[in-house]
Amino acid sequence: MEFEKMHWLGIGIGVAGAVTSIAIFRGGNLMYFLLVLSLLAGAIPFMISFLLGESRQKEKEEKFLAFTRDLVEMVRSGTPVSKSIMNLKNRNYGTLTSHVGKLANQLSIGLTLTNALNTFAKDTKSRVISRAVGLISEAERAGGNIETILESVAESVNQIENLRKERKAAVSNLVTQGYLIFFVFIVIMLVLEFKILPLVANLDAAGAEGLNVSVNQLSPEAFSMPLFVMLLVQSFFAGIVIGKISEGTIRSGIKHSFILLALTLLVTTGAKALLGAPAG
Repeated sequence: MEFEKMHWLGIGIGVAGAVTSIAIFRGGNLMYFLLVLSLLAGAIPFMISFLLGESRQKEKEEKFLAFTRDLVEMVRSGTPVSKSIMNLKNRNYGTLTSHVGKLANQLSIGLTLTNALNTFAKDTKSRVISRAVGLISEAERAGGNIETILESVAESVNQIENLRKERKAAVSNLVTQGYLIFFVFIVIMLVLEFKILPLVANLDAAGAEGLNVSVNQLSPEAFSMPLFVMLLVQSFFAGIVIGKISEGTIRSGIKHSFILLALTLLVTTGAKALLGAPAG
């Protein structure tokens, strides 16, 4: 419910800012810059919700490791798996607590361990937890040594978390380089639009005649929109690539894409408002 209020607040701020900008300035580069600010103000609450959701998902996977270790200790003491889960119901596992509580409640009303674990995996929406739960379910169905399986699952989850942290630390420099390269790309595009193209447009007809190019075709106005679209496309896909490299998923790249798109919109519209370039 709190997230919904944030979303509506963001939409309200964005719409109010956009209407005010259009009503006051009625066109021009400054109006476009203020519209971008309004758009970002409206989008920020949605991005905050997305980032909080990603954070909660990571916390679930981290707490699942603690839950599995506690489960191993109880099973090792001779308590059946189902009874062990019900005994862990009231322990604090952060964002995973509600899922553990639901799992225990399903077992207490007679649902089979396999079905309850499958529901648990679906509710958490985590591939790591789904794989681990699949192993536990198979071991329980096959009648194997459940204690050994649980220990293997805990070790596997721990290794996955360690590898994820090591990869993130190892590629942190690459992420920084990706942002720096993109910033340089923006600067090059701005120099091209505001410095080089005006010089070409001011060439006399005699100088351009040998190239068989019309001076009017090389005007900054004609190139403004294509350059702007190129920057937006580059922003989106550069963010996706950075997220894939750093965290291994395209979904993680959405936050990087948002940051790069926001930088692109602010820098380009801000430069046009400041330098008085064509609005495109």
